[in-house]
Amino acid sequence: MSADDCTTAPKPDKLLGIRHLVIFLLFLATVVSYATRVSMSVTILAMTKDNDYGFEVFDWDQSTRDTILSSFFWGYIVLQIPAGMLAGRFGARLLILVSMLMTGLVNLLLPYAAVKGGWQAVCGCRIVMGLFQGLLYPSLHGLVGQWAPADERSRMGTIVYSGSQLGTILEMVVAGVLCDGSWGWPSVYYLAGVTCVVWALLWFLLGASNPGSSRLISKEERKYIESSAGSHDVNEQKKMPVPWKGIWTSLPFWSILLAHSGQSLGFWTLLTEMPSYMDKVLGVDIKSNGLLSALPYVAMYILSFVFSWCAELMVNRKVCSLGTTRKIFNTIAFWGPAAALLALSYIPAGQLPLAVAMLTLTVGLNGAHYVGFLISHIDLSPNFASTLMGITNGLGNIFSILAPLSVSFVVTDEHSAADWRKVFFISIAFYFLANLFFLLFMSDRVQPWNEPKHTAAIEDGVKKAEEANSTKKEGKGTGEDKF
Repeated sequence: MSADDCTTAPKPDKLLGIRHLVIFLLFLATVVSYATRVSMSVTILAMTKDNDYGFEVFDWDQSTRDTILSSFFWGYIVLQIPAGMLAGRFGARLLILVSMLMTGLVNLLLPYAAVKGGWQAVCGCRIVMGLFQGLLYPSLHGLVGQWAPADERSRMGTIVYSGSQLGTILEMVVAGVLCDGSWGWPSVYYLAGVTCVVWALLWFLLGASNPGSSRLISKEERKYIESSAGSHDVNEQKKMPVPWKGIWTSLPFWSILLAHSGQSLGFWTLLTEMPSYMDKVLGVDIKSNGLLSALPYVAMYILSFVFSWCAELMVNRKVCSLGTTRKIFNTIAFWGPAAALLALSYIPAGQLPLAVAMLTLTVGLNGAHYVGFLISHIDLSPNFASTLMGITNGLGNIFSILAPLSVSFVVTDEHSAADWRKVFFISIAFYFLANLFFLLFMSDRVQPWNEPKHTAAIEDGVKKAEEANSTKKEGKGTGEDKF
């Protein structure tokens, strides 16, 4: 961004611009990628049951199925930090293209691999898919940081990341229909593969790392985005060294990292273990009812847009500062579910309506995190948002893996409400403490290390001024000694 663009340029008159097209494509990317991520949870049941259409049936026990389901995350956490660095240095357009294209090809290959190589080959495919989807979120964050003007950032960020919930809901419905019909379980992977490849083609034709590298954008829209978002020309961004010292010594960054970790532990405890708790302790088999299973995530998807609209209204009408708004909605996303989860853990057995209502409230309120910590990386550093996201998403997903392990360690009797409360208390504690740190130390100000060359130039100028001043004093002292 040039020096003369230090103030925000006027907003273009057009209702829709290239930035909206890019955001829509990124939204589709999260829908499709999350659908492919959760497809195995639905199809693995069909793959192990007899069918009337002659499709392969696999004799996999529960341990093997759990290994297959978890294998995605083995690859997913590996490339998070490198992906953030690569997206920041070479632009996120290429990384997200590779991520989606390879996800598509792996899905097209998976049915053949399953028949020829068994569960080991399926695990191999899922690990590879996890590796390439590890490139996705850092790339998304870098792209949102470059394309979303500050006053549109909450809404655009929510649109992009809410695609994960929509993808999960759609996959539960579509995969179930395909598996039960004459198309069979292989069609789930073929549809996912083709969809990813089609998206990759659209992105190749229409996508760009930032406004400066887009062939389609107008000069007015480009100037508006760059002056508001603080984005740089792609060639200038490539030359920027990652300010590691500035990042790791930044308390606002640590507040995001801890929030991401708390969110991962709490949300994945709910996602993976709540159905077992409701079945074993409350006597409610929520898995047997597809509508009840999807209801909490439908609530989260809908409420995420309500929260983003409220957040943007509060900022644009100057009801609250951007930083205060982030803290308000992060508190809703963390302390709201913590309170609801506490209440849920004390619901008596057999209370289906109350249990489902409380679970829906717990997951629904969590949708506020899209305009809380999840978009705050961009507030701190538009230029290095992808690197920051790679760090927090990589370390945060370690807690996603730890969530089910905590249940195995703590719960000795699956039918004991007291044992399960210990698990929920762990999540509640993480929700509470992570948000408390976020409230104390989060900032909405762009950090000085967002412009490492500019910061270095200032420091160099200060150093030279101090040296010149010191030399001047020494020279004056020498002159006085002569007389």
